[in-house]
Formats: sequence, C-alpha cells, structure tokens
Amino acid sequence: MYDVVLLIERELTDLDARQVTGLHEGLDEPVRYHVVLPVENASAQVHSMLWSMSRYEMVPPLDAIGADTLAQLDAELVTEARDGLTRSLALLRTHGHVADGELTPASPVRALVETCGECGAREAIVLTAPHAVQEFLHVDWASRARRALGIPLLHLLEHETFEEQSGGGEGVSGA
Repeated sequence: MYDVVLLIERELTDLDARQVTGLHEGLDEPVRYHVVLPVENASAQVHSMLWSMSRYEMVPPLDAIGADTLAQLDAELVTEARDGLTRSLALLRTHGHVADGELTPASPVRALVETCGECGAREAIVLTAPHAVQEFLHVDWASRARRALGIPLLHLLEHETFEEQSGGGEGVSGA
C-alpha cells in the first residue's frame, strides 16, 4: 500500500480530489489517503476577532460571551468540519482509493507529521488557499512540514487547476 497523508485547510472539491488522485495514477500498488483536517476552537476565534476589532472601536470583552455560547460554537465548528471531512473522504473513494481521516484541534503541522509517522507515509500533500505572506516568510504549513518530515511533500492550491497554480490560467496565483 502506498500511503499519502493529505493536510487540507477545508473540504475538498471534486477538482481537488481529481488532481490529488491523478498524481498517483499508474502506481503499481494501491494508494491509501490519510486526510487531516484542522478544526478551529471557537473561543480562540472569538478572542482573535474581538482583539482585532478592539483596535478600532469599543467592543465587549471576551467575558461578555458566555461559556454556553462558546460551547455551542465549538460544537457547530466540529460538526461542520466532520461533515466536510466525510464528504472529502467520499470524493477520494469515488476516485477509487482507500481513504480515512481525522479532525485535529492541535497544530495542523504537528498532526501531519504524527500521521505520517503512524502510517509510514511515503509522501505528504498540503492543500491550502494561497497565503502569500506566510509562504514568503516560509512559515506556511508546507514550509514548516518540509523542515519536520523526511519524505517528499507537495504544496497544492485548493480549488485551482495545475495550470492556474503555475500561473497559466485565471487562478488566484496567476494574478
């Protein structure tokens, strides 16, 4: 079995699944994808949003948002992420591959590295939206993972064809 760990920022589209699985067409052994999808913490998101807004105007302190509200937001984020993971795995399976996955509340890069070690991955793929500043400073997920892994790692841009990613089309990275 050829194991590939796939760290995704959000749910795969059919285009994403076709391109990822297309990379492994023609291998002599079956491919198994292990998908890692980070799930955000509602408290951290709200805190970050309020801090950002407080720089410009008066906003209620984090204490004004009750624990019950944050717990409900956390549950909704987990449900949304779990549903996205389920649909992503179904897309990979539709293209004829074995796929399993997990949500991670931890550091996405740490979860990627751990999953690679656990399954004996032969390669890793990081699929994200473009993050120009992080990529320029080499603090994006792919750059950080490359420093921690001893296997090939490919960074792809989600929702863009390979042509768009190389600057040959109308995609975000081509502008």
